[in-house]
This record gives sequence, C-alpha cells and structure tokens, in this order.
Amino acid sequence: MDPAAAEPPSGTGTGHGPGPGPVPVPVPVPVPGVSLRQLLMSLGEPLVELQTAPAGLDVEIRSVALLDPEDPPAFRPGELVLAIGARGRAAFPALRAGGRDGAAAVAVKVDSPEQAGALSETAVEAGVALLSVRGDARWEQVNALARAALDDAPPGHPGEGIDEGDLFSLAQTTAVLTGGIVSIEDTANRVLAYSRSTDPDEVDDLRRLSILGWQGPEAYLAKLRDWGVFQRLRASDEVIRIDSHPELGIRRRLAVAIRSGNRQLGTIWVQEGSVPLTERSDQALLGAARVAALHLVRRRREPSPDLTLTWTLLAGLLEGSTRPQPLATHLGLDASRPSAVLGFSYEAADVTTPELTRTEVTNLISVHTAAHHRSALVTRIDPRIYVLLPQLPPSIDVATLRAWGHEIADAAHRHLGLSLRGSVGCIVPGLARVPESRREADRILDAMASVDVTRTTVAALADIEAEVLVSELVTLLSAHADIRDSRLTELVAHDSRHQGRLAESVLAYLDAFGDVRVAAAQLHVHPNTLRYRIRRAEQLTGLDLSRPEQRLLAMLQLRLPPAT
Repeated sequence: MDPAAAEPPSGTGTGHGPGPGPVPVPVPVPVPGVSLRQLLMSLGEPLVELQTAPAGLDVEIRSVALLDPEDPPAFRPGELVLAIGARGRAAFPALRAGGRDGAAAVAVKVDSPEQAGALSETAVEAGVALLSVRGDARWEQVNALARAALDDAPPGHPGEGIDEGDLFSLAQTTAVLTGGIVSIEDTANRVLAYSRSTDPDEVDDLRRLSILGWQGPEAYLAKLRDWGVFQRLRASDEVIRIDSHPELGIRRRLAVAIRSGNRQLGTIWVQEGSVPLTERSDQALLGAARVAALHLVRRRREPSPDLTLTWTLLAGLLEGSTRPQPLATHLGLDASRPSAVLGFSYEAADVTTPELTRTEVTNLISVHTAAHHRSALVTRIDPRIYVLLPQLPPSIDVATLRAWGHEIADAAHRHLGLSLRGSVGCIVPGLARVPESRREADRILDAMASVDVTRTTVAALADIEAEVLVSELVTLLSAHADIRDSRLTELVAHDSRHQGRLAESVLAYLDAFGDVRVAAAQLHVHPNTLRYRIRRAEQLTGLDLSRPEQRLLAMLQLRLPPAT
C-alpha cells in the first residue's frame, strides 16, 4: 500500500501470521507457471530474498502452498511452500520434505545470518531453493502477491496482447519510463504489484511499510485527505502531484487513478528516488493506468475469456481471417472510423533473456500508445508486435503516427538498450481494411530487415518506398532460381570456395555509380585493389559491366542472402 494504505487488507489478520481458523487448502495454479527467476524479479525486495537455489533459477513454480505448523509437510511438485510459523531449525522438516516431494522453493522467515546459513545448508542437501522472508512481513501479503504473479503467467495462446506481462512487469516498465519507484493498488488499498528497486536507500518508509502490509503514517494520510488527493483520484484521470515531507520520511510522489469508464479500479503511485522523475512521467503514468485497467477488469471477471477473445479477434482481423464486426461489437468500437497499424520488431540475437525482453517491450509499447490513444490495442504475432489504432480522429496524419513510433523506439533504446524498428501502415477508412495497413507495415519491416536503412528507425512507406520495392524484387529473385544470371551465381560460388570478396566488391562498385574511390573507402581497401577485383570478376565470369542490363541485374542478384 502506498499513501492510501490506512487499513489492513480486509479478510486477513493484522499480525504476522494468518488469521484464526484452519488454513484453506490452496488450489494449484494451472500450468504453465513462472520460473523462480521471474518470481524473484516480481517480488524481491523488501519481501523476499534468495538464499540458495541448488537447481538454479529456471525451476518452474506452478502453485503456492501454505504449510501450517501443525500439518505434516507434504507438497506437490512445483509448489512454492510458505512455511508459516516455522523459524530456524523448526523449518528443517519443511525443507527436507520440499526436496523429497519436488517442491520448487520453500519460503521461511529468518531472524539472523546464522539461521540463514544453517537453513541454506539444509536446503542445498535437500535440493530445494530457499527464500528468506522479512520478519515483519505478513504471510498473507506474501501469499497474495505470489499468487498474483502466478495468476498472471503468460497463457501461451497465439496473438497475445498486454495480458502477457503481469502487473509486476507493468509496474517495472512504468518505473523505467518515469525513473521512479512504482506501486499498483486496488480500491481496497491493497498492493497488487510493485517495481524492483536496486538501491534500498531510495525506498522511503511509506513504500516499505506499505508493501509489507503495515499502515502508512496517519499524519501523512490525514494531510492527503485535507489536500483532497483521494477525492481528486476518485473524480478525475489527471496525474496528482504530492510534495515531499522529509519530517515524515516521505519523498515526492505522483499518483493516477486506474479507471474503467467512470469507475475507479485502483491507483498507481510513483515515488521519486535519488534522481528526479523523467520529463514524460505524466504521459507514462496515463498510459500505464489505461493498460492496468485491462488487467484489473480481467481480475474482477476471472475466470473470463474476454481478453483471450479480444486477442483472438484482433489477430484474426490483422491477418484478414476474421471480419471486423465481431471485434467492433466485442469492444464497442466504431468500425467505420479511420484506423491504422503500427508494427515493431527487434533482433532476437540482441537480447539475453528473450521472454523478459518480449514482455518489457510489449509493456513499453502498450504504455506509450495508450497514453496517446485510449483505444489502442497491442498484440504479438511472432516475431513482431503490432498496435491497432482504431477510431482515429479524421485529422490524424502519418507524420503524427510516425512521431509516436519514434517516441517508442527512442524509449526502448534509452531504457532497455534495444534497437527497435518501427513501421507505420497506411491510414485506412475503417476496420474492414485494417489488413491492408498491417500488410504495409510488414512490407516496411521486411525491407528494414533486409536492406540497409540507416537514416531512420521508424518509417512509413513514402519514407523508404524504393527500399521496400528493391527488397521485394530481391525476395522474388530468391524464390525463382530460373530468372537469375548463372554468371553472377558462379561469382558468388567462387567467393565461397576461395573466401573471396569479388561479389561484394562488384556490388559496392555499382552502388557507388562506378566511383572507385568511394567504393574502395566503403570496403576499406585501396582503389587499385578494387580495380583489380572488378577486372578479375569480369574475367572469371564473362560479365560486361559496361552494359546497363548486366549492371541492373547484378545490383539486384548480388543482394540475395547467402545460400545456406
């Protein structure tokens, strides 16, 4: 809980353990779950800390189990076991049983480094991961947040949208875009998710106590009520600014309501850390609130096929296999208003954690597009991410959409260190012609991947139409070996046999309009070396580069990708 966290969560105890009465038997979360690594990235400081993981961080957690001190330890494979009331040596049986039964991890409250060391040794012997939980943390809060992270695990269906990333990853994305520390709450003032903080000194007491389930300082909460912060959150979509109060240990904050129509579903709070919040924090918060609303609507309706149906209809519309009316009816869209598609891609080789990067990029795109256009829908059709922009205003133009794309690409480079390519499909008069816009977006991305386009990271067709057409001609040549010049084919084969660079040199020479000095500089060779290579290529193949037809064909065919 952030500033609004005056009351403990309803239906839970107010101490460190569970409320009175028997602990209900947990219902296992359906597979697939999340890896231990993903869970730690979601929860982490200040709730839990990894002590040891004998089987590594990629073990899969499929469900959460509460172990009452009076119950015999028996678990299911893949469970995260919360060992309630068992500290120190009292937790040894839970660790041994966890290893015996194939549990993924056991979480225990630890009072001292000595306890942590002894428990870690036992966990290693048992072959089960050990998580330590802060002594002042509430078990019901750990349980609720761990289950939330599992419940939001990727469903794995084609054409996934923003539900692919859970609220924790959305909180982390929002933290990256704002430069702050983020908490997401529901209307009962319960913390649903929060961002990671690499520097504990950045976290103020209010955030720490809120996440641990304790009450915020009443004096500060009273000030918020006096200032009308809660009233403004209930009544508007605007970003609320709350000044710092060093005397209360409170740093500066921003807050925005998460809304579905006129109904408030929750709040996103951003605490300023050791550096000021970014200039575009307000815009990022507005976008994050709109994305979070879809998560919270889904949670209120579980189990619900609504989002799965949305992404299925959206993927079908983009691919041209589904008519527009089902999606328009499902979401209440006006199918006759202008629409467009943005496409994004990046090189998988550039990332070390593909699943995490995919979620981060999808969330980043979702937040930015939602800030600009409330009706934006983001989905992934591997390996690309698409944004459908329905119900665009009649005054919108391609330049505006390109600017949105550049903003997203810049943010991805700045915050994720990722080179994101973007394309702007044509603006079409209604949803029925959305497949045309998607095809144009794909044509642009295809060209950007195969042709050297260095002057822009986001393009519309008019920006690189020549490159798009050349790319498509090369693709045509690639699919039809019978329309290639056998002499050029032999030149490439000769290079392959002798590790030569004749074909590359011919292409550079032609691209430079026959200017030997320019081409030699591009190849980093002496002009005389290049002249020799051109003569050698002509002698070997019988090519006559003085003939325009042969030059034209060479410029196309030598752009073919190497044969595999």
